[in-house]
Amino acid sequence: MYNGGTTLSQKKNEPQNTEENHGSFAFRIKLGDYEVEIKGTHEEVTKTIQNLPDLVASIQKAFEVAKPKTVTTLTVKTEPPVVSARAAPKADAQTYPKVRSAANCEEAIIKLLETDWGKWRPRTMEELQDAMEANNIKYTKRGLAGTLNTLAEKGMVRRWSTNTGFVYILAEKKTSSHGGEKA
Repeated sequence: MYNGGTTLSQKKNEPQNTEENHGSFAFRIKLGDYEVEIKGTHEEVTKTIQNLPDLVASIQKAFEVAKPKTVTTLTVKTEPPVVSARAAPKADAQTYPKVRSAANCEEAIIKLLETDWGKWRPRTMEELQDAMEANNIKYTKRGLAGTLNTLAEKGMVRRWSTNTGFVYILAEKKTSSHGGEKA
């Protein structure tokens, strides 16, 4: 093991009835996701290994170019539920987006999350259920929870836990190597 979690392994190739392969030697270095192999005679590789600290630094520097430079961080702030003797009144139906009828619960969720309301910030299951009720789309909490779980497993929605429970938002579409969109 080399400093910084670098894995080193060496392999001596067996001669294969040819003069050319006699005495060949290989040394492989793995740095994270990247791997470099040094081949030559045993003496050449040994001399190269003596410069290993400089080589590893150079290799790491070379691979820095291949790493993405930007990192996106999403911070979600939600308000904790109101705890009082009276139940908090439900939000006005006018605050929810209007969606046309959906063939099933999955389609209703996707349609809601595709609206500006759904894209503005991640939504809780309760908010999604209220929005569905405002659009006269009725599903049980259990049915909605199961559908949200299925959509998250399919990668169609992203889900994570917050201090007020799970929140959901549409998963970003990834572009394929052919330039088209991939869900």
